[in-house]
Amino acid sequence: MPSFSNRSRERLSTCHPLLRRVMNSAIVDYDFTVTCGFRGQAEQDKAFAEGHSKLKFPKSKHNVTPSMAVDVVPYPVDWDDLHRFDLLATVVRRHWEAIPVKERLGYELVWGGGWASFPDRPHWELRSTRTTTGQ
Repeated sequence: MPSFSNRSRERLSTCHPLLRRVMNSAIVDYDFTVTCGFRGQAEQDKAFAEGHSKLKFPKSKHNVTPSMAVDVVPYPVDWDDLHRFDLLATVVRRHWEAIPVKERLGYELVWGGGWASFPDRPHWELRSTRTTTGQ
């Protein structure tokens, strides 16, 4: 059965509890590594400069504590095997849906691999679906 390395666990520990929960559940069914959770300014500036992010610090969901984004890659890592990213996405979505609705209420899980303008297959983020009233 797959399990996270110490490095992956450390990176995942910087993420929102719901991201930790879904990834800790998904690792049982599919082997993957966590490449990034929280990113400070130096790391975000580097990701932006190298074209791995379209957002400058502090605009990325990786730049908050706890991180509202996590990057994960199928293991062993092969950046060109897009099919394995798609399989991993199916597993992660299935585990997200298994979390009771009342526990994920107010959030949606978004996969960067589905973005048309900048497909980012390793990227998963939590988006708030909460609305403020009276505005």
